[in-house]
Amino acid sequence: MPKDYKQKVNEDLLDWLQAMFGFQKDNVSNQREHLILLLANVHIRKFPKSDQQPKLDEHALNDVMKKLFKNYKRWCKYLGRKSSLWLPTIQQEVQQRKLLYMGLYLLIWGEAANLRFMPECLCYIYHHMAFELYGMLAGNVSSLTGEYIKPAYGGDEEAFLKKVVTPIYETIKEEAERSKREKAKHSQWRNYDDLNEFLCFRLGWPMRADADFFCQPLNSISERNGPDFTDGQESQFVEIRSFWHIFRSFDRMWTFLILALQVMVILSWNGGSQAIFLTLMHSRRF
Repeated sequence: MPKDYKQKVNEDLLDWLQAMFGFQKDNVSNQREHLILLLANVHIRKFPKSDQQPKLDEHALNDVMKKLFKNYKRWCKYLGRKSSLWLPTIQQEVQQRKLLYMGLYLLIWGEAANLRFMPECLCYIYHHMAFELYGMLAGNVSSLTGEYIKPAYGGDEEAFLKKVVTPIYETIKEEAERSKREKAKHSQWRNYDDLNEFLCFRLGWPMRADADFFCQPLNSISERNGPDFTDGQESQFVEIRSFWHIFRSFDRMWTFLILALQVMVILSWNGGSQAIFLTLMHSRRF
C-alpha cells in the first residue's frame, strides 16, 4: 500500500484497486455501481424471486466475466499469449479474485475512455496490470529488483491517467493533428495498424519512454524523402491507393450491375414474359 494511504471504514475491493493502481475517485464510484448492476441483472434473471438465492450466484458471476473478457481472450489467442486471469487454488478465494479482475478491467475501461477506439490498446494495458495484480496477491518476487511485485504506475493519485493514458493519447492526438496540417501519401502515415503493432508487447511494461511509438518527427512529412521518412517511426501496414481502388471497393455493386445488364439483354432479345419464364427456369437449375 502507498505510505500515505489511509484506510477507509467501509473499504471494498475497488477502493483497494484505486489505492494500488492510482485510479480516479469518481471513476471508482461509477464503476462500482456499474459492476453491481451487471452482476445484479444477470443474477435476477437466473433467480427472479429474491428469497431463492440471497447470495451472488457463481454462474451469474461467470456469465458476466465471460462477456467482459471475451475480446481480451481473443486478443491473447491471436498473439499466442496466455491470459493474465490466473485463479487461486483455494476455492474460497476464487470469487474474490474474479471480482478483482472484473473491477480492474472496468476501472481501466472507464478511465481510458479516449482510448476505447483502440480495443487492442485496452487489452495491452489490462494484460500487464492484471499480471501485476496476480503477482501482488500471490506474493511473487520480481526477478529484476528482488522485491515483491508492485504496480509499475501505482501509488500516486491519478497515476493511471497521468502516466498511462495521457502519454498514449497525446501520441495518437499528435499523429492525427499532423495528418490535418500536412499533406503526404497515404502510405507515409502511421495508421491504426501501425500504432497497434507497438501495443502487441513491443512497447514493454513499464512503457519505454524512448520507444518509437512516442517519437515525433522533427520536420514535416512533405520535407522528407526516401526511406528515412519515418524519423524513428515505423509503418508496418502500407496501404497503396490507386485509380483501381474504386473497383475493388465497390466490387459487389459492379457485379450486380453486370448481372442486371445480362438479364435486361436476355429480356430485350427474346421479349415478353416468355423470356422471364425461361430465365427463372434456368436459374432454378443452378
